[in-house]
Amino acid sequence: PPAVHSGVQLLSLYHDSLVSRVVDRLPSTVPRPPPTPHSRYTKYWASRSSLYRQVALALQMLQYTELLWEMAARRRGQKTRWRVVIFIEFAKAVCRLLLLRLTNSRPLVSPPLPEREVDPRTTEEEEPQSDWNGMDTPVSDRSSDLSWTMPRTGLSLPSLPDVNDVSNYLISKVLTADDIKPPKALLHRATGQGQLAEVLYILRPVVYAMAMQKWRGDKRSWRPWLIGFGMEYGCRQLAKRDFRERVAGGLRGLTGLEREELKKRGWSMGWWMMRGAFYENITK
Repeated sequence: PPAVHSGVQLLSLYHDSLVSRVVDRLPSTVPRPPPTPHSRYTKYWASRSSLYRQVALALQMLQYTELLWEMAARRRGQKTRWRVVIFIEFAKAVCRLLLLRLTNSRPLVSPPLPEREVDPRTTEEEEPQSDWNGMDTPVSDRSSDLSWTMPRTGLSLPSLPDVNDVSNYLISKVLTADDIKPPKALLHRATGQGQLAEVLYILRPVVYAMAMQKWRGDKRSWRPWLIGFGMEYGCRQLAKRDFRERVAGGLRGLTGLEREELKKRGWSMGWWMMRGAFYENITK
C-alpha cells in the first residue's frame, strides 16, 4: 500500500540521518571507507548551507509521499487528482530550482542528500576474546600482534596485506583526480545553454503533468508523451553539447560524479516505456 511504502521510505530517511551522526562522532582512529564523490559533494553543501539541507529534505519527503497524496486525491475524482499531481510536481520543481540557485548553477544530483555508506556496526571495536585460561584479552593487546612498534620513535607500522591481495590493497590506496578536488569542484557550473537545459529538465515533469491533465480523456493520445519525452531528450542533448563546448576535453573531461549523473538520467529515460501513450499503445 502507498501508506506503508511512504512510511518505510520516511523511516529510512530518518534512520540515515541518525547513522550519519553516529559515524561523524566516531574517533578518527576507527577506519572508514573513502567517501564517494556523491557523498562528498552533497555533504559539503548540506553542511555549508542549512537552507540547502532543508530544501533537499523537503524534496525527498515529497518524492517519498507523492504516491500517497495522489491515491488519496484520486478518491475525490480525476479532476482533484490531477490538481494534486500538478501541485506536487510544481513544489518539487521549486525545490530543485532553489537547489540550483544555492549551488551556484551546478546541475542537480540524485538524491540531493548523502546516502548511507557506512554501517556503524562494522566500525565497532571487537569484543574481548577469551584466552585458553579464560582471561579476556584486550583489543589493544591483540592488535599489537598485527603491527610492529619501532623501539626508537615508538611509532607502529601496520601489518602487511595478504600476499594474494597485494594488487587490491595498492589499488585501494591510489588517489584519483576527483579524490583531491574540493567537493564543489566535482560538478562544473552550468552557464548559457547548459543552464537552460537544467532549468528545462527541472520544469519537464510540470509540463508533462499539465499535458496529461489537458488530454486526460484520451489515454492513448501521443501528444503528452511526445511533449514530455521530447523535452527530456532535448535537455539531455543540449547539456551534452554544452559540455563538449565548455569543458576541456569534452565529455571525456567530465568528473566521475558528472558521468554518474548523466548515466542515471540516461537510464531513467527508459521509464518512458511505462508512461502514458507508450504504455497504453505498446507496452501494455
